[in-house]
Amino acid sequence: MTPQRVTLITLGVGDLAASVAFYERLGWKQHRAQEGVAFFQLQGSALALFGRAALAADQGRPGADLGTGAVTLAQNYATEAEVDAAFEAALAAGATALKRPEKVFWGGYSGYWADPDGHVWEVAMNPLWPLAEDGSLTLP
Repeated sequence: MTPQRVTLITLGVGDLAASVAFYERLGWKQHRAQEGVAFFQLQGSALALFGRAALAADQGRPGADLGTGAVTLAQNYATEAEVDAAFEAALAAGATALKRPEKVFWGGYSGYWADPDGHVWEVAMNPLWPLAEDGSLTLP
């Protein structure tokens, strides 16, 4: 068993169809859907979009008010230009700009956007973390 892994990230959403459409505008391909949930294959894991009320009930907390913004999902890129392109693509798909990409104190370059449900994504280039050709990250 490998305990240090994440195989599925599930985001609670207000409008499943609108959220699926947003991620598809980003160029993501829906892998499979079932009643009330949609899945996108990621590199070595998957992203699920699940209606908030149904997700709370599935967690054993029916009626819970699920929030957003306390977790940041990140995509790392090899260059600042790739970060800028990813940020602009997210805005064109309907994301909200939180912080435009800029040079940051730790020596990299990053920005933040939020999806239509308020889930926060960082796009970054970290010169200390080289990426494999397939875009995967292995910490040095």
